[in-house]
Amino acid sequence: MAMENQALSIMKPQLSRIENYPEVAEKLDQHITETQGQIRRIEEILTGLGEDHSTLKDVALSVTGTMAALGHTVAGDEILKNAFANFAFENFEIAAYKSLLTVAETGGFMAAVSGLKANLAEEEAMAGWLDGHVTMLTKKFLSLRMSGKTAKV
Repeated sequence: MAMENQALSIMKPQLSRIENYPEVAEKLDQHITETQGQIRRIEEILTGLGEDHSTLKDVALSVTGTMAALGHTVAGDEILKNAFANFAFENFEIAAYKSLLTVAETGGFMAAVSGLKANLAEEEAMAGWLDGHVTMLTKKFLSLRMSGKTAKV
């Protein structure tokens, strides 16, 4: 759950600053909604297993995510740096969900498998979208910058 809360703390500040990239704003908004659903699925899995998540760990990772997002706001190429960071984080989440699925399947926690697979599929879709849009974002960034318009967000 800490991982998903960190994802929210990274995406929400980015979304609030996007002006010239509506396609990115739309996708981030969609993924924020998906991430909130992922958190609910993880809570259901933990409840079903009789486990509790670490609130302190969630808060710490959330603050870290916010600081990382804010660090890019001073960069002239903020939109690109955010896209790179988001792509890296999505792949981190993909690896984590693959590992959790292996643990669930190996340990016989079959009730957790469908929720983890759903979360994994959403993360893979977001990573694929980011991967498929890096070139377009870079070209749009360059075009805006060369025309004298605000290019960072």
